[in-house]
Amino acid sequence: MTTPIPDKMRAWLYTSVPDGLEKAIFLSENVPTPARTPQTLAKNDILVRVEAASLNPVDHKLPEITNALTPRFLTSAATALPKPTDPVPKGAKTPAHDFAGTVVATGSAVDTVRIGERVFGLTPGTLAEYVVTNYNRLATLPSNASFEEGAAAVTTALTTYQSIAPFVKAGSNGAEKVFINGGSGGTGTMAVQIAKALGCHVTATCSTRNIELVKSLGADEVIDYTSQDVVAELTSKGKVFKLVVDNVGNSPANLYKAADNFLVEQGAQFVQVGGGASAADIKILASRSLVPSFLGGGRHKYMFILPKLTHDNIVDVANLIRDDKLKPVIDEVFEWSDAPAAYTKLKTGRARGNIVVRGPPAKA
Repeated sequence: MTTPIPDKMRAWLYTSVPDGLEKAIFLSENVPTPARTPQTLAKNDILVRVEAASLNPVDHKLPEITNALTPRFLTSAATALPKPTDPVPKGAKTPAHDFAGTVVATGSAVDTVRIGERVFGLTPGTLAEYVVTNYNRLATLPSNASFEEGAAAVTTALTTYQSIAPFVKAGSNGAEKVFINGGSGGTGTMAVQIAKALGCHVTATCSTRNIELVKSLGADEVIDYTSQDVVAELTSKGKVFKLVVDNVGNSPANLYKAADNFLVEQGAQFVQVGGGASAADIKILASRSLVPSFLGGGRHKYMFILPKLTHDNIVDVANLIRDDKLKPVIDEVFEWSDAPAAYTKLKTGRARGNIVVRGPPAKA
């Protein structure tokens, strides 16, 4: 028996973020459910009941940067948050983009997924009971992955795959050396595994408590940033690295400029995935992208990765999971009602892997 799709759904919302997203989101039970039937769905759309959503730094950084750059007189001061049964405020948005769930309705032209099929993907507003998306933004979730693992495998895996695969020769059997700055977070744990799956020799940084985790994911060498000088350790190895993947951003502060001492002379790449959201961080990012070497910039190519999303990209991730070459690492799974606490944990920057929020429980 199919569970009826309600007219109204539950979702976490925010309107402004004067004190951070974790203090701004509120639960609503009055959000209109997206198009619920083949007649109301666009012909290529798919309605998914969200079973799990993974949180990413971009969820809070984008609205917080927007708030910081908006003139003070145009921003709203913190006020009491609406109650779940209150009307939905005008302009409210739902955070998060990564999801795993169950297909509950499809548009008239959809013949690639079935109702009841487990899927995972990327679409705006996934801290909600239901999301509407399309085939290009999802793939079938492998049977050896849970909903929580599927949700944790989208943005982080897509980002890291696209930050590594284009710049190394797959199957080099360790000849291509990759340095991963920050190997224990959501993107870092993916980067270590993907680089190894592509046949690279991997050196990664992490804190003392995460050394065994990072080694277990396949890192050949680990630098403990709490007790070792990362730049000195890398420089001592000579110009051997084909690629740097920086999941941290500006820590150590001189990593990009010093990379000339440990990147190979020809064809090397410095890729930044992570970084802060402050004005100072944005200035650093701009300078790395624009300042030539003779004015103090680095000599090697610098790139900030924004993942490209296609169905085939997500299938690549699904295949790695199916073949046991990629295991999403989850720091903690929060229940639906604890989404604000999940963002608080995410913003510490100390998560070992991904932060996941389960979808809302079934109503009694």
